[in-house]
Formats: sequence, structure tokens, C-alpha cells
Amino acid sequence: MDGKRILLIVGGGIAAYKSLELIRMLSKDGIASCVILTKAGAEFVTPLSLGSLSGGKVYQELFSLTDEAEMGHIELSRSADLVVVCPATADLLAKAANGLANDLASTALLATDKPVLMVPAMNVRMWEHAATQRNIAQLQADGVTVMTPDVGPMACGEFGPGRLPEPERILKEIRRMLAGPAGFGPLAGFRAVITAGPTREPLDPVRFISNHSSGKQGYAIAEALARLGADVRLVTGPTQLPIPEGVTAVRVETAVEMHDAAKANLPADIFVGVAAVADWRPAARAQGKLKLKGGAEDKVALQLVENPDILKSIGTRKKDRPRLVIGFAAETSDVEKHAKGKLTRKGCDWVIANDVSGDVMGGSDNQVLVISKAGTERWPRMSKAEVALKLAERIADTFHDPETSAAE
Repeated sequence: MDGKRILLIVGGGIAAYKSLELIRMLSKDGIASCVILTKAGAEFVTPLSLGSLSGGKVYQELFSLTDEAEMGHIELSRSADLVVVCPATADLLAKAANGLANDLASTALLATDKPVLMVPAMNVRMWEHAATQRNIAQLQADGVTVMTPDVGPMACGEFGPGRLPEPERILKEIRRMLAGPAGFGPLAGFRAVITAGPTREPLDPVRFISNHSSGKQGYAIAEALARLGADVRLVTGPTQLPIPEGVTAVRVETAVEMHDAAKANLPADIFVGVAAVADWRPAARAQGKLKLKGGAEDKVALQLVENPDILKSIGTRKKDRPRLVIGFAAETSDVEKHAKGKLTRKGCDWVIANDVSGDVMGGSDNQVLVISKAGTERWPRMSKAEVALKLAERIADTFHDPETSAAE
């Protein structure tokens, strides 16, 4: 999302403090923020805090000679790729729905020719009032996107819909709107197959062999590629995650099922093997639950056989091999050495390597090496969503500039 810019209008209400976290998250995503702070919003957050995080001037007054000379309110409303109102109070919703323009925020909303995202926050009774719902319907008819508020306890003591959505949810919607309509973007026309999550290899009807993979990194990559326009097929083992918007999912349990599903979704332009696939499975599955005999020397012998190597079978295909094959190497020691061996052995173009001896599996952050024949690139620790977006953009660059490598 580097180079994208939003105009953030901060309305009044206790939820205004969450706009600070949103600005920080946008900045990490490469999205710049220009801020308008309403008079009511200034009762809850300061221009200094907003300006410190956004790195720019915070605009407040409609009739400021200095501000109009530097950037008039018309230019301010049109210099961004997206206008976001967060929090959007009942007053701001009403002004926008009825075309009122008596302050800088409402004037900018009336003057803009860019997409607008309203993120409501208000008392549950105000949210449910007929006038508010009528205003929302009018805004939506005018092409404005209005997020549904969260449900929960409020500062006023009441409970219900009206809470400001969490910044992570707002950021996801901003990303979606900045990416444009489905099927558009630098990867439009390309198909990607992603494997994600763990596999489960059954011992008996109630037990299985698996691992700690949450699927978060693979799902994030699937979502990022879809946002850039790719037709994404996500072959996923068992996880608790929702399928990302715009992604077609194939749910599997075992490594054999994942192998078959990945091959069935070829041909593809891009293959990213993120899944933590079990290397072995029991040679035989017990038909009934295995029972302990209860003796002091009670032991169970478990015979294992190798599972198919999904990454190698796709990376070394002579027919229908994807143009770009990317593998993941989850290691606990000698990370770079093992990943370089995997690059050659499994026929990959890139290998994304990480050390999983800490909290990476199941966690929200990752620190990776991007390894190719051109060399090794070390990325700093960042969220898995950031890793996914950076990788997706690197993939898009490679398809549009074949000379671009993973470690330029």
C-alpha cells in the first residue's frame, strides 16, 4: 500500500482515542494520513498527538488564512485516495447525508470527489434512532461506505450496537477500499494457489498427529494477493480463521488431501506453500479408539510412513508448473542454511524462512528471510499481515518486471 494517502476526519466521542492507533497502523502499512480534527474531537484527543503520529499538520479551522494559503479545503478534500471519518458521530452522519457544510470536516466531505468511509460510534439509542438510520440509508445511496459498529458495553453504561469497530477491522476495510474493486489491481488475471494451516493425520477416530500452526500467515497472504486482484485458491487445513473476502477456499484435513487439492487447482501462475504439512502419517489408522491396557509397562508402537512432499511435487513439475513457486521453511536452527537447501532441493524460486522456536507459530508477528538464487534479504520483525502485503507486492513487481528478484 506504499504511496496511498487518506484524509482522516476525527469526530467527537470517547472512541476518538482509537484514531491514534489507527494512524499508527496505517503508517506501518505504508499509508499516509492527513488529519482534520473537529471541535468536538479536540475535547478527546489533541492536535499534538495526532500530528506526532501522522507526521503532518492537523487541520481544524475552516476560515484559517494560513491553512487556506497552504492547502485550501477543496484541495485538502481531493488530495487523498480515500476519506475516512473515524469516529463518525451522529452529527457528522447527519451533516454529510443532508449536504451541510458549516465547518471544515463537513465542507471537506461535501467537496471531495474521492470514496468516503464512515466508521460510526455513538450511543445505542442514537444509532438505532430512525433519523440516524435514515441518514445512513441516504449516505449509502450516495455511494458512501458505512461500517457496521461493534456490539458491546459503552462508556455511558449501556450495551448494544454503537461501539467503534476495533482499529484492525477498520484497517482491513481501508485496505479493501484502497485496493479497488475485485478483479482489479496489479495481479488481476493471475491465479494463485496457497496452502495454509496445519494438517491432521488420524491415529484413530478421536486422536491425530498435528502441529501448532494457526494458519494466520497463509491466510494473510491469500488475503493480500486477493486485494491486489489475483484469483486466489486457499487450500487450508483445520483452523479457527474466517476465510478472507474474495478468496475461494478448499478445506482439507490430511497431507494427502492437501496434496491432491493443491494439484487439482493447477494450472496457476503463483504457488505459495505456507502450510505446516505433517511429514509423516500413521501407516494404519485404528478403526476403534486405541485403549491403554493399564499395565506398568504398557507401550504402544507407532509405525509412520512419509507424506507426499507437496512443495517439491509442484516445484519440480515439468507440466503446469506455476511461474512462481514460493516455499516456507519453518526452522529452529541454522535457518538460512536449511532454507537454501530447500530452495534447490524442492525446485522453488523463493523460500521464505523463519525461526519458529519462539512464538511465531500461533502468534501475530513474524520475522523472515527471503531467499532466492540472487541472495538473501532480511526483513525486520513485523505483523503477519505486513509480511503478507510486502510479499504480495513483491510478487506483483516480479510479474510486471521479470528482472526483479526477491533480493534486489
